[in-house]
Amino acid sequence: MSLGQNLYIWSFNEEYFMENFIVSARKYRPDTFQTVVGQASITSTLKNAIKNNQLAHAYLFCGPRGVGKTTCARIFAKTINCQNLTSEIEPCNECESCKAFNGNRSYNIHELDAASNNSVDDIRNLTDQVRIPPQIGHYSIYIIDEVHMLSQAAFNAFLKTLEEPPRHAIFILATTEKHKIIPTILSRCQIFDFNRIKIFDISGHLSYVAKSEGVSIESEALNVIAQKADGAMRDALSILDQIVSFSGKSITYKDVISNLNVLDYDYYFRMVDLFLSNDISESLLLFNEILDHGFDGHHFITGLSSHLRDVMVCKDPVTIQLLEVGGEIREKYKVQSARCDKDFLIGGLQIASECDLQYKASQNKRLLVELVIIKIAQLTLKKK
Repeated sequence: MSLGQNLYIWSFNEEYFMENFIVSARKYRPDTFQTVVGQASITSTLKNAIKNNQLAHAYLFCGPRGVGKTTCARIFAKTINCQNLTSEIEPCNECESCKAFNGNRSYNIHELDAASNNSVDDIRNLTDQVRIPPQIGHYSIYIIDEVHMLSQAAFNAFLKTLEEPPRHAIFILATTEKHKIIPTILSRCQIFDFNRIKIFDISGHLSYVAKSEGVSIESEALNVIAQKADGAMRDALSILDQIVSFSGKSITYKDVISNLNVLDYDYYFRMVDLFLSNDISESLLLFNEILDHGFDGHHFITGLSSHLRDVMVCKDPVTIQLLEVGGEIREKYKVQSARCDKDFLIGGLQIASECDLQYKASQNKRLLVELVIIKIAQLTLKKK
């Protein structure tokens, strides 16, 4: 092969790798405590532990998927061994320890995926490795992800090391299912419960990511993505990537609800308006329109319950903060709540909740939902 051919292949490969797409969940993964979203109390506690030199030998990070458990474990491990911490107790990214971590060549930080390495032999290999002191820095940190997947025998083999580890060893365990971890392990760990990330926080971070990627997206579209993610930032970023692939660099609210198969807010506002005017016929026709768009009755009922709940929290200035929407839709909720009395909303919620419980067992699901619509549409008749 000639030199010219080699140069062409090298140039082609370089261009390919330069343009290779990196998913947002990886590209925008936090690398400092400050960039972690929605877990301020936990990151503050970890920073104080480093600042005051009060490091425990074992930590357990537990909570739902995609909320930052493993990310925080890595940042914590990196910061512990940083040789030149900033005044904000953040890693400097300039010392040898930080550079080794950033280059995925650190010999002080070890990760084990317990989902695929859950045998006694895997844990014995780990405990043998624990005896080796760190090459750079003061600590060897062992991150064990999905620790609940360890077998009973592996837990027992790990117990002695966790009880009396070498002074240089720190264990950070991460799990989505704390109840599966044996009590003797739990009692030896400092436990941190990660919360689902709030819709407002997810929406704000998605806005930052979209702006960084040159994507124009409506605020209500961000809100729908945040709600669909159900408190998981990783899921929210994956959904954003999906929407960008579908709609390009300009994303509207309509694009998002179409791609995610979400029922438009407007249907619920229209349905409640029809309920308030006791218009049973138009209510049933609107429900038929919803079915024609491919949504099933259960989807509609759960959405209606959520809508009535959101209208309810708008009735009181104290609870309006529980409404996790923004912009024009927030104003529409306020307007509709002013037209609804609490008895109507409570009655509607009770009827919808009963339907939700009965839906799966019902033989005629459409009729069940239509009866709900008729009942709610008649709630205000008693006061007229």
